[in-house]
Amino acid sequence: MAQAAEQTARGNVSAETLVFRRHPYLLYMSQTKEVISTLNSLIETLKDGQEGFRQASEAVQDHQLKSLFSEYSLQRSKFAGELQNHAIQLGEHDPEKTSSTAGALHRTWINLKAALTSRDDGAILAECERGEDSAVAEYKKAMEHNLPEPLADVVSRQYTEVKSAHDHVRSLRDAAKNAS
Repeated sequence: MAQAAEQTARGNVSAETLVFRRHPYLLYMSQTKEVISTLNSLIETLKDGQEGFRQASEAVQDHQLKSLFSEYSLQRSKFAGELQNHAIQLGEHDPEKTSSTAGALHRTWINLKAALTSRDDGAILAECERGEDSAVAEYKKAMEHNLPEPLADVVSRQYTEVKSAHDHVRSLRDAAKNAS
């Protein structure tokens, strides 16, 4: 114990590290809380996307875009449910169920922009792509955490699909911009 106090005093080992060495369960609990927090952030982001794509599907004129946005909305709902189940398995009794305030503001902006631009599909695509930028960034941030298996695989798979949707929406936005 004197050696541990000396290491702490010299700055070699933090007091927190010493506590975790003596009580590994506390480390596990700390890591679990961090993983649950990461999951809840992703769930909130997915709920933002679910609602954003639902509203975009109602605002666009093009039937193919309506179908695509509805499909992406359902995908986000499925992904959120998948992560909610993992959060419950980790001991979270009440995983995130709603979207964020920032997401609600972004959807309000999409609705306002749709109304001001006479439901311009290109403008709505541009706003959807901006929302997808946030989703991609949130997934990248989540993957930087040391997520346990099989959760890391789930998040990686979802990231691939979210990134693909982002890239597809961006290419549609660019095509709409070039057509006008």
